[in-house]
Amino acid sequence: MAALFARAALTARGRGGDLPDTRLTRTGVTVDPANLAAYARVCRFPVADALPATYPHVLTFPLQLALMSDRAFPLALPGLVHVRNRIEALRPVRTDEVLDLEVWAERFATHRGGATVDLCASVSAGGAEVWRGRSTYLARGATAPAGAPDSDVTVVVGDLDRAAATWRVPADAGRRYAAVSGDVNPIHLSGLTAKAFGFKRAIAHGMWVKARVLASVANRLPEAFAVDVGFRKPLFLPSTVILSTAQADGGWDAAVRNATSGTEHLIGTVRSL
Repeated sequence: MAALFARAALTARGRGGDLPDTRLTRTGVTVDPANLAAYARVCRFPVADALPATYPHVLTFPLQLALMSDRAFPLALPGLVHVRNRIEALRPVRTDEVLDLEVWAERFATHRGGATVDLCASVSAGGAEVWRGRSTYLARGATAPAGAPDSDVTVVVGDLDRAAATWRVPADAGRRYAAVSGDVNPIHLSGLTAKAFGFKRAIAHGMWVKARVLASVANRLPEAFAVDVGFRKPLFLPSTVILSTAQADGGWDAAVRNATSGTEHLIGTVRSL
């Protein structure tokens, strides 16, 4: 993963064109119990026989990174901002199942701040799809191809004024999540490396924030559900944030906001499928 981030940085200049039709796969993947246990601790998931719904993203992310770091990918990876993530857990995935992974890119779209692209992932077991994910990334200042559709990064939630929990997010939260996820993007690791990319301090991984939200309602989830979140403003480390949740449409709405300023870091929905 570190080598892929380095390659992406070294080959960032001179990219362009349309999305490649490349699909990357890995077959016969099994989960490392030690890594899964460490991931559950960092994200506060309870011990269970099924994978947390966000964990297959960890399994597929190296393939997505390989796709984005290749010169055929039109957008430079450094500077890409994860603005939306949707996961559909089609059924519980046992921790001992053998999995097949596939990733690809699609929907090169126009955004008021530049262009977005969706990195898609599918996980199958026994020949049947059990999980799918879609990560939307924004490239500020980039231009989508002529005729590209408008970007869709909006997640709508209801009234979320009631606080459900307060989290104190420590300064090393980015390094701890990087250790269990492999996402060693420098903006998450330290203030020094984050400043090199224009951030005043290190910022939390959006997928860690999403996992913490999902862990908070883990015992109240249906067997098949979708969790769709928008990443709003960076969550600088360290910080104290407030999680607000409310039941809605048979599922949950959620928001994570700074405890002092009220800045919105994440909004999201959890719905049955």
